[in-house]
Amino acid sequence: MQTLDDDDRRVLAGWAATCAERVLALFEAEADGDEGARDGIERARAFARGELDTAGEIRRRFVAGRAARSATSPAGRAAARAAGQAAAVAHMGAHALGAAAYAARAAELADPARGGSAELAWQVAAMSEPVRRALRLLPPVGTDPTGPLGPGLLSSGALGAHIAAVQASLQGS
Repeated sequence: MQTLDDDDRRVLAGWAATCAERVLALFEAEADGDEGARDGIERARAFARGELDTAGEIRRRFVAGRAARSATSPAGRAAARAAGQAAAVAHMGAHALGAAAYAARAAELADPARGGSAELAWQVAAMSEPVRRALRLLPPVGTDPTGPLGPGLLSSGALGAHIAAVQASLQGS
């Protein structure tokens, strides 16, 4: 249920890459030349444009997420993880919500006064109708026992709350 078809994953990959790119500077400021996160975002965009195939991206989906090891702050690590989630959308569309959640968490960690809610508002405003339609196909966070939206990291704590807020914003829109 969390996989979606190729067309929906391509639409979501573009949105996820945009969400992750908004916080990429938090990672790059401290990552000492590690290009893994930027590469993940670029691959997500290339997948969205149809330039990369699903099978190849499934094999490379963990590369961008590993960049988090180069970060020295929680905000930098969250920004790298946002890029990793964006790169993984080729594998499962639900990772788009992971990219958005990690991007909001990175923004919140970098500027607690601004918080993740401002990033959430931007993310929702940046959704095209095809993105909204594809996101509505995903199960509510924490309800499906498998995949990234099942029990685990993305369904708990601040990340789970952010995903739930994004999904709630889709109701009636």
